[in-house]
Amino acid sequence: MKKLILFTIILLSFLSFKVKPKTINLFNGKDLIGWHVDVPAMDTDKSLKSPFIIRNGLLVSLGTPGGHLITDATYKNYRLEVQYRFAGVPGNCGVLVHASTPRALYKMFPKAIESQLMTQNAGDFWCIEEDIAVADMEKRRGPKAEWGINGDRKRRIINLTDGSEKPVGEWNTMVIECVKRSIKVWVNGDLVNCGFNCTADHGQIALQAEGSEVEFRKVELTPISKLTGTPCELVTESR
Repeated sequence: MKKLILFTIILLSFLSFKVKPKTINLFNGKDLIGWHVDVPAMDTDKSLKSPFIIRNGLLVSLGTPGGHLITDATYKNYRLEVQYRFAGVPGNCGVLVHASTPRALYKMFPKAIESQLMTQNAGDFWCIEEDIAVADMEKRRGPKAEWGINGDRKRRIINLTDGSEKPVGEWNTMVIECVKRSIKVWVNGDLVNCGFNCTADHGQIALQAEGSEVEFRKVELTPISKLTGTPCELVTESR
């Protein structure tokens, strides 16, 4: 009887044991395996070179010609950690999540939600043929009548904080957590944006070439199974 009880305890312990999700290195420091380049200008000008290169073990977006580096695989329910810096001067770039239809906006941007990397604007949401909501929408996006997901509509949702970024030349860490239809963004440990009711819940991940040179030394993805922390509907402006 004692042996049966002991066996039952061991079995229940084994069944309740949760295997820690394995982190996926999307960038291996050597090449761009697992990614593909989409640069419209390269379709017609074969002399153009890809703006995405590997240099000294870093993934570098040279900024021009404009386009995107897109994962071959699609992902759902994950935590993405990106370490980046504008090595020389302030500039513009972004990380796209839930990316799908290529060249859906301006024949350049894939359908997605962008988490902005632009200097002094890191963590802004940009809606690109997809939409997302935040708790204090009109304060951060503008008049409701002007909202939209394409063209000149108000597609930008301003982030929650100022001063979360490090000086140009220093490394920043952005964490993007996508669970179901919510997206949370942290910059250097500060929660800078929190959205819900996203019109997509899965897709590819993309990095931009958008006019500025940016270096990336880490692009890691960890699968997650549930949303943690405060629901985005309750996260209000902290500026």
